[in-house]
Amino acid sequence: MLWSCVVVAGPVLAVTLIVGTVVSVLQVATQLQEMTLSYVPKLLATAVVLILLGPWMIARITDFARGLYLAIPALAS
Repeated sequence: MLWSCVVVAGPVLAVTLIVGTVVSVLQVATQLQEMTLSYVPKLLATAVVLILLGPWMIARITDFARGLYLAIPALAS
């Protein structure tokens, strides 16, 4: 279960981390300390990743849930 969570959430978290780091470096380099500048790119990058990988994520979670339901008879006996 934990591995499935890591695999599904990993791409979104990785892209958010990379975009946040790049924006922070640009803010330090330009000495531009605007708070909203860090949120908007991360929000857009997260939305793009969710749109692109959303079907794969849903399929992965559905397969995991299906496997759990199919394992119930084996656990009951």
